[in-house]
Amino acid sequence: MQAALPLASSLSNAEKAKLWAAADKLRGHLDAAEYKHVVLGLIFLKYISDAFEEHYAELDAQRDAGVDPEDKDEYAAEGIFWVPLDARWSVLCNNAKQPTIGTLIDGAMEALERENPKLRDVLPKGYARPTLDKRRLGELIDLFTNLEVGGKDRRSRDVLGQVYEYFLAEFASAEGKQGGEFYTPQSVVRVLVEMLAPYRGRVYDPCCGSGGMFVQSEQFVEEHSGRLGDISIFGQESNPTTWKLANMNLAIRRIEANLGPHHADTFQHDLHPDLRADYILANPPFNISDWGGERLRDDRRWQFGVPPTSNANYAWIQHIQFHLAPNGSAGFVLANGSLSSNTSGEAEIPKRVVEADLVDCIVALPGQLFYSTQIPVSLWFLAKNKRNGRGIENKLLRDRSSEMLFIDARNFGRMQDRIHRVLDPEDIVRIAGTYHAWRGDGGEYADVPAFCKAVRIGDVQSHNYVLTPGRYVGAEAAVDEGVPFENRMLQLTTELISQFEEATLLQFAIKENLRELGYEPELA
Repeated sequence: MQAALPLASSLSNAEKAKLWAAADKLRGHLDAAEYKHVVLGLIFLKYISDAFEEHYAELDAQRDAGVDPEDKDEYAAEGIFWVPLDARWSVLCNNAKQPTIGTLIDGAMEALERENPKLRDVLPKGYARPTLDKRRLGELIDLFTNLEVGGKDRRSRDVLGQVYEYFLAEFASAEGKQGGEFYTPQSVVRVLVEMLAPYRGRVYDPCCGSGGMFVQSEQFVEEHSGRLGDISIFGQESNPTTWKLANMNLAIRRIEANLGPHHADTFQHDLHPDLRADYILANPPFNISDWGGERLRDDRRWQFGVPPTSNANYAWIQHIQFHLAPNGSAGFVLANGSLSSNTSGEAEIPKRVVEADLVDCIVALPGQLFYSTQIPVSLWFLAKNKRNGRGIENKLLRDRSSEMLFIDARNFGRMQDRIHRVLDPEDIVRIAGTYHAWRGDGGEYADVPAFCKAVRIGDVQSHNYVLTPGRYVGAEAAVDEGVPFENRMLQLTTELISQFEEATLLQFAIKENLRELGYEPELA
């Protein structure tokens, strides 16, 4: 068995990376998409078993007072899943080296679903399949056995939740384009959450993926000293395996949520047809063309025009606004193509949305933030009632009717690795802080050239309803270096001539190298 990994109330990124490297080393011939369910299922199993065993020990210590640690109701009252004897981690750990370990894990998953209705049809199976190396499976169990999590402190219990979330991100990266189907980068989610500030009320995500929006929303409430019971969560996911990931992700965080009784396509089978949410956060799939729009031409959600069957972007916008409460607000990600349209009929939809005074803010983000695409994207924020909006402290915000805010953050962030960019905390603070200052929810707002500008709807109309932030924020003011124009021009001309000379020398050096290789290129 490997040496135990010491855990505090949270894991450092280095510790998470070390754990991921160890788990990834055991992947063998499995691809990331298949291995994901193997690993995340075991993390979930470890979590609920740890929580059960901890509470079992507390109840067992009270036997003299008539407390029965085998009473299922004692666990339900604390929001803890009942774990049957043959599903407990200690049993799996003791049999990790046995060739039957896959069968034992499948049996544990089935027993958990049987005893806990909330987990029915949620947990992964197939650990006994021949293609899964049982030796490596046993080593994975040993690896996670050393993640000992205990104590009443919520942050301590969240350690496995942190591991689960970190592994979701790593699997999304490993899967590349397919990873974007279930995971939204944490820094993007954080921008949405910090700007919307879902402090109390109903939170909804119509394409919830693995549930990251909900996890961040709960963390926001906790960080602002709110009560977690003040928000209720609703979601939907069309992919059956991703729906399971979301349920496990929320269960491991002890977050109560209604994701529907099964997976379902939001457009074709809306599981929450009568929901009117106070907050909607979403990262819909970009530019999907096979969304079945031809079967929904008369749908009641299309209040601003029938969306084209070739692209679901404007269908998502209308679905989201349809589900907003009278004072609700929404924040969601869309491809930049949604910011303008010259197509006849289609262009009427964003025009009508703007004229209805629903668009609150548009934020342009840089490219390479997502695992599924390298393209830059934008964040849309809608508000049903700009006139009487309220902030976190329930204070009345300033009247923002007939106005919207544009933020250009395309140059924000840093490269986390060769192909992925991430927004740093200071980037998120600046974007969200600017938005809240404009709303009158803290600080003084002022337009900043090349970054932000408050615009009246009339100005947007004069720009043919194009919502690209760069069109409105303008260019950054030129820096006056205090050098006279004649002197500066002479300096630049001298530098240019020097660069021409270097280019000529480089050109002939390349020609000589090619000649030595037997080539005679003709250079102009």
